[in-house]
Amino acid sequence: MSDAMISTAIDRIKQEVAENDVVLFMKGTPNFPQCGFSGQVAKILGFLEVPYKGVNVLEDGEIREGVKQYANWPTIPQLYIKGEFVGGCDIIREMFESGELIDQLKSAGVPVKDPRKA
Repeated sequence: MSDAMISTAIDRIKQEVAENDVVLFMKGTPNFPQCGFSGQVAKILGFLEVPYKGVNVLEDGEIREGVKQYANWPTIPQLYIKGEFVGGCDIIREMFESGELIDQLKSAGVPVKDPRKA
């Protein structure tokens, strides 16, 4: 893939991250994940009732490669909160289990269901 194509993809990634409070670059869609790792993160966000935008990297090879360079992170899924790269599946799962993910979403002003207060 040419540098120009990657550069264009990175511009589009920057726009998605800037325009949406929570963005998940994933394989598949939130309702139909096409990889177990993407499915796990989508399930966590769904459980917490977090409004987010899912970007299906399988539909766009430029985005799929560009997002890896954008975050300097080699794998997908990738979660961004208020423009900040948070991590991939393992990190998100650990943050969810510890409560750190809920706290980060709350501190970013993102609506989230907190099951600790149920």
